[in-house]
Amino acid sequence: MSSGKIAQVIGPVVDVLFAAGEKLPEINNALVVYKNDEKKTKIVLEVALELGDGMIRTIAMESTDGLTRGMEVLDTGRPISVPVGKETLGRVFNVLGDTIDLEAPFGEDAERQPIHKKSTYF
Repeated sequence: MSSGKIAQVIGPVVDVLFAAGEKLPEINNALVVYKNDEKKTKIVLEVALELGDGMIRTIAMESTDGLTRGMEVLDTGRPISVPVGKETLGRVFNVLGDTIDLEAPFGEDAERQPIHKKSTYF
């Protein structure tokens, strides 16, 4: 899992710098920033664009309040995904696939699908 540092925050847009030689995350990958040392509060970023020289432009999936330059950003190695299947019928989710209907959340082993499908252009 590669990691980088926040270079700048402009509203929901967060630029992340990865060290030379570090593997850059793929477009649409989810990146995670923990706002405190206990790793209880996280913000998910989605890779939107490679700017060059190890700089990645991302879009935050929630408020960027509390993010500052130099904070560590971790690449999850996969896109944002949501749970799928019969057990999801009638449930309410946020954009990240987290349950918001006050019922039990789905486990990490639940079947999930990315919110973006890769397209093939001819």
